[in-house]
Amino acid sequence: MLKVKNIETFYGLIMAIRGVSLEVKEGQIVAILGANGAGKTTILKTIMGLLEDQPDKGTIEFMGKRIDGKDAEEIVHLGIAYVPEGREVFPELSVEENLRMGAYTRRDKKGIQEDYQRVITHFPVLRERKNQWAGTLSGGEQQMLAIGRALMARPKLLMMDEPSLGLSPILVQEIFRIIKSINEEGTTILLVEQNAKMALKISDYAFILENGRIVAANTPNYLLQDEDVREFYLGIRSEESVKGYQRWKRKKRWR
Repeated sequence: MLKVKNIETFYGLIMAIRGVSLEVKEGQIVAILGANGAGKTTILKTIMGLLEDQPDKGTIEFMGKRIDGKDAEEIVHLGIAYVPEGREVFPELSVEENLRMGAYTRRDKKGIQEDYQRVITHFPVLRERKNQWAGTLSGGEQQMLAIGRALMARPKLLMMDEPSLGLSPILVQEIFRIIKSINEEGTTILLVEQNAKMALKISDYAFILENGRIVAANTPNYLLQDEDVREFYLGIRSEESVKGYQRWKRKKRWR
């Protein structure tokens, strides 16, 4: 469905993305993992056409068509929607108005109404708050609204940037349950996340990014079995590693 090949993206003279290639197959959830500043958000913005004159090199194909160089409006029409980091809802519009803004490029009134009902079924709290200003919602409710707004475009591919950021553990569980449910209904998902454990639980494939480069890519099971990947990129230490660290700490304490 999506093929990114050897893209390079610059901010001024700084190369933020260095020869990144990745693919997303139809029906999958694919995760891009990595630390802050690794370039995860830049990849999504480059795909979405939100960075002027980027990528500087490389190609991006969606459903067999080149989309690098196209603007965001064209890309939305082709079937990609984007949930940005930080939600970015319209604070002085109601919940319902925010959702309907997601369908701004559509003209099929019946389909829009069907999708509106689908979204508020996924997110019952949005039905309860439909007349409330979006800016008065909690962080978790705004995240649900941002996802719902993107779904109103009826995307073939939904790209999500840090959907669990700043949420309580209970809400994180709920957001990931909803992401999995959306995928099971037929929407392909490209997911950027710092919460590697949760992302790998629901993903079919994952790429690990460091300093603008892909340093590892495989199925979640494979990545979780690689001790170096677990420790250095996913922050999951083996039992032996943890015991060694604890022994070192005890020795240091008594010196």
